[in-house]
Amino acid sequence: MSTAAKLTLASTTAAALGVVVFVHYQQRADQAAMHQGVVRDMEQQRLKRERQVDFEMQRQLEEEYRKVQNVSDGR
Repeated sequence: MSTAAKLTLASTTAAALGVVVFVHYQQRADQAAMHQGVVRDMEQQRLKRERQVDFEMQRQLEEEYRKVQNVSDGR
């Protein structure tokens, strides 16, 4: 095998390995970013549920207060 052929083989092998390593790490980074999106969505859903529960409690309290007190619309 000639020296030029050995250099060509070595450089193409190194380039192929470099591409494989780069793609591997890029996929890991993409997967981590997607996971962070899922975590963020779950947190938003939790906050929405908590706010809905608070809203329902406030609505029930308002109904109870309206039964006990005379409330006008200010007109």
